[in-house]
Amino acid sequence: MRVFLTGATGFIGSRILPELIAAGHQVVGNTRSDAGARRLEAAGAEVHRGDLDDPVGLAGGAEGADAVIHTAFDHDFSRFVEACEKDGRVIRALGDVLAASNRPLIITSGVALGTPAPGQAAREDVFNRDDPIPRVASELAGEAVGARGVSVAVVRLPQVHDPVKQGLISPLIDLAREKRVSPYVDEGHNRWCAAAVEDVARLYVLALEQHVPGARWHAVAEEAIPMRSIAEAVGVGLDVPVVSMTQGEAAEHFGWMARFASLDMPASSAITRERLGWRPAGPTLLDDLGRMDYSAVSPA
Repeated sequence: MRVFLTGATGFIGSRILPELIAAGHQVVGNTRSDAGARRLEAAGAEVHRGDLDDPVGLAGGAEGADAVIHTAFDHDFSRFVEACEKDGRVIRALGDVLAASNRPLIITSGVALGTPAPGQAAREDVFNRDDPIPRVASELAGEAVGARGVSVAVVRLPQVHDPVKQGLISPLIDLAREKRVSPYVDEGHNRWCAAAVEDVARLYVLALEQHVPGARWHAVAEEAIPMRSIAEAVGVGLDVPVVSMTQGEAAEHFGWMARFASLDMPASSAITRERLGWRPAGPTLLDDLGRMDYSAVSPA
């Protein structure tokens, strides 16, 4: 297939790209920079210039494609609502190109949107449209273009990690480095799920090659890691104290991250593993936190 890949030079997209090429697909990669274009060409991909702030221009890369994998996202989490609204506009623009065709569109969301009730693990067969998490905008946009005849599926992400970057944990590390303390909220029993970036990349390719319209897949290797364990690993890496904070203290300490720090976000990938045959084999989150260089500021 000829696949248009947004975010092709990003953290996840740059891992999806070689997986697609190794599987025999042609890739048109989106980038906004000359440096990104050079990296894409060196990797064996064609280049499409586009920017998330210009949804129509970005979506033009889908012209002539047999399928689209959309991983590009504005990772300025201090403006998370705006970033999610922007993603919805890009998905709708991609839908304009793919409407009334059978060409797959694989979009990206977050596992928390599959949570059936507080304290329960998120599932692939659940979509909480009323969830206050702003990433709901991505899946609502996916449903809207699906209603127009676009063949949409969703890959929901946990904390995706390697020894350099770990999703929302990366800004927590930077904050702990700055304030010289690694905290958790209350008893630290709230849980986050995770997966190694290489495993996540393979799931996107499986979701494309075994495309199921309307499906939601969970890229979850570890279902429930206590936040206290994460804080302790960061504390060891930075050699700073690990402490419990009340909700009030956490609001002051974490700033814009406070909305995430106490969230309980376990998730299952049982349906994904059974139906796609996905078998994550990468290192655990705590393994990667133990291997990282804590002297370096987390990459954007």
